[in-house]
Amino acid sequence: MRMTGPMAGATALLATTLLPGGGAAAADLAVTIEIPRLDVAEYHKPYLAVWLESSSASAEFPLAVWYDLHMENEEGEKWLKDLRQWWRHIGRGLDMPVDGISGATRPPGSHDLHFDDRQALEDLPPGEYMLVVEAAREVGGREILRLPLTWPPVAPSEARVAGSHEIGAVRMAAKP
Repeated sequence: MRMTGPMAGATALLATTLLPGGGAAAADLAVTIEIPRLDVAEYHKPYLAVWLESSSASAEFPLAVWYDLHMENEEGEKWLKDLRQWWRHIGRGLDMPVDGISGATRPPGSHDLHFDDRQALEDLPPGEYMLVVEAAREVGGREILRLPLTWPPVAPSEARVAGSHEIGAVRMAAKP
């Protein structure tokens, strides 16, 4: 429920003064994705999608999509179909770019993403999910990794999975 008007400010002030640490409590999800440096003749940065999939696979919640934003005539969007699972479940229904979700491809290295229930995850119903990370690279391969997640977390939890070629390690930490 979202409150507007004079009571909204009073409610926010009350929450700020009563909660430990002086701020509103929020569930938090941190994800670190490693993109490996590959020794290949023709290297292209991977397209990558991150989303949450419900345990029944009936609902998906997009978190991030990295693709080539700088191609002429938005041609980078044409290659989003190479993220096959993401495209089938979520991508074809989105009008790219999506504010707060889409961004440019990333170079090799470690990349941090942060989400909380006050923004990206505010409409996420409680339940069991899979954090899904999918990568596809031109003149390269495809890879998809999954990590289980209970939302909202009742206690701090961490999970890690290692990819084998297009994705390095993926680390996830959830806090209540």
